[in-house]
Amino acid sequence: MTEGRFLFLGTGGSMGIPVVGCHCAVCDSGSSFNKRMRPSGLLMIGAEKILIDAGPDFRTQALKNKIDRLDGVIFTHAHHDHSAGIDDLRVFYMHTRKSLPCLMSQATFEELKHRYSYIFRAQQTSIDKLTTKMNIQLLEGERGEIDFLSVKLKYFTYEQGGMLVNGFRCGNLAFVSDIRHYPPSIFEDLADVEILIISALRFTPSPLHLTVDEAIAFADKVHAKQVWLTHLAHELDHEKTNAYLPPHVRLAYDGLEVKFQL
Repeated sequence: MTEGRFLFLGTGGSMGIPVVGCHCAVCDSGSSFNKRMRPSGLLMIGAEKILIDAGPDFRTQALKNKIDRLDGVIFTHAHHDHSAGIDDLRVFYMHTRKSLPCLMSQATFEELKHRYSYIFRAQQTSIDKLTTKMNIQLLEGERGEIDFLSVKLKYFTYEQGGMLVNGFRCGNLAFVSDIRHYPPSIFEDLADVEILIISALRFTPSPLHLTVDEAIAFADKVHAKQVWLTHLAHELDHEKTNAYLPPHVRLAYDGLEVKFQL
């Protein structure tokens, strides 16, 4: 059985922590666990390094974690906090002169073309030619299995604020971020998952995210042995929230690395 690793590059919500202009206890905290960049992760399987989402903090995350090579990128969806670092991916093309393999749904691809049209238009200007070059691989349908860079993945679809989002499963680990509304079939897709990464914005309700307690209830239905909460807002203090959580559920933090099995 092959071992993989997942590195949390960013575990914050869309504004990151500290939030600009905020002086709450978490934003002013001296704890490194309460410093959270925008959401992103790195899958490391054998020699492959696969980025999950390229948000606005990606350049800083890459420098901090000494990411000098990427083999591919998975986009879960096109919201700004998950895609705004798309320009910073161009450096990998400059290093290799090879288009970067990118996996996403048709819906995400269409939204990225709208948001970053200069990257995708057929007739490019001289400046356009300096942008990120991607080799797009599209998911087929709303759920299924796919090989991406020789890595076997399962994928499924749910919805957040009118936008379709994809979750992914690799071996006994699943990544389910930005989830609010989902079909019952998601629990079939997550059957036997042992390590669940799931977003949980705060304790109070949100129209776009699960609360902490909703995420715990979701994880209980999955029967995951190890649960990591991510996409965290500044209402969640690391130490105080962990004291509230069940023993098998913890807040993730920037720089945390989790091992899993394929």
